Amino acid sequence: MRDFMQSRIAERIGGEQFGKSTVLYKFEKIKRAKAAARKAHPETALIDLGVGEPDEMAPAGIVEELYSQAQKPGNRGYSDNGIEEFKHAAASYMAEIYGVPGLNPETEINHAIGSKPALAMLPAVFINPGDVTLMTVPGYPVLGTVTQWLGGEVFPLPLREGNGYLPDLATVPPDVLRRTKLLYLNYPNNPTGAVASRDFFGGIVDWAHRHRVVVVHDAAYAPLIFDGEKPLSFLSTPGAKEIGIELHSLSKAYNMTGWRLAFVAGNPLAVKAFAAVKDVNDSGQFRAIQWAGIHALQHPEYTAAINAKYSRRHDMLAAALRQAGFAAKKPRGSFYLYVKAPKAARDGRVFKNAEDFSEYLITSRLISTVPWDDVEPGVRFSVTFEASGEAAEREVIDEVDRRLGGLGLEF
Repeated sequence: MRDFMQSRIAERIGGEQFGKSTVLYKFEKIKRAKAAARKAHPETALIDLGVGEPDEMAPAGIVEELYSQAQKPGNRGYSDNGIEEFKHAAASYMAEIYGVPGLNPETEINHAIGSKPALAMLPAVFINPGDVTLMTVPGYPVLGTVTQWLGGEVFPLPLREGNGYLPDLATVPPDVLRRTKLLYLNYPNNPTGAVASRDFFGGIVDWAHRHRVVVVHDAAYAPLIFDGEKPLSFLSTPGAKEIGIELHSLSKAYNMTGWRLAFVAGNPLAVKAFAAVKDVNDSGQFRAIQWAGIHALQHPEYTAAINAKYSRRHDMLAAALRQAGFAAKKPRGSFYLYVKAPKAARDGRVFKNAEDFSEYLITSRLISTVPWDDVEPGVRFSVTFEASGEAAEREVIDEVDRRLGGLGLEF
């Protein structure tokens, strides 16, 4: 019977070889290394600086709104492509926070059950076999993975420190560019924390118009911006709505990761096509969660408080990492701090790549991070570690400082 089922598995996810691979992927290696470190050192708490989600609950006002709305019989049913009130709240939010006025809630906004499912659905809107998606690397791979499942191709755009972790579109070969349908961008960026500028987005819009490429901007971290800077939307660029679509998530800005609520905004035909694909894939997010999302979008002070916390933690973490020898700089956005991976430590350990160093940190210092070796070996630290209040935050960072002390890193 197993042979029968194995022969039925789709080739796009491995076919006859599905489930047979013995290769351990990065996050599975990290998971196992963390478990082994905890077992070997039960007396020492592991400090997890690799977590990619907020460490606190959603603000009380959002939770209370969910509780109230969940008790209303009118919210019990399918919401399909979303309630109109959420779309209107999203349009007002885009105007107030990002200076993107005039988005039509009826035709230019649609909710999604998180931005990850939205990214997974968008290739079905645009990609035919042989079409190309340009993907920034290192980065979030979902759009590219589904592109390949549909018979499309992925062309990587390396993000390098020397270019501010922005892609160089001039590196795309002409034969690839002719077949390119989608360009995926994500700023503030995961994992580098890099922030795009208005000039960069302006260049992207000009380029996309010339080459007839649809831009998908994943703005999941856009509200997380520090030190007096203003959040920036791709859609605030003149001409962007003609060639692009932007994804906004409530997960990071409002500590609502598990609630699964996002929205897409931009070109009306692209939004309509997305809604058509989405209508086949799901029946909409629970209406009460959408009402809680409306409350969140109407209270930007929640995000301001979250930003203050992350900014404070970034200041402390960057200082501790510099003390250990890293060339660490506070990022302008996101809750990630990205640094170059070292080549060796004072104890004689040589690191063949970032993954090797990350495993070393877990086993020898009980500090968990996320490595990236796609382009230039780098390590992602996150300031979403668990700590309640400034004093507890300082205790965590002081412990990080102590554990990293004496490593004698070489770069």
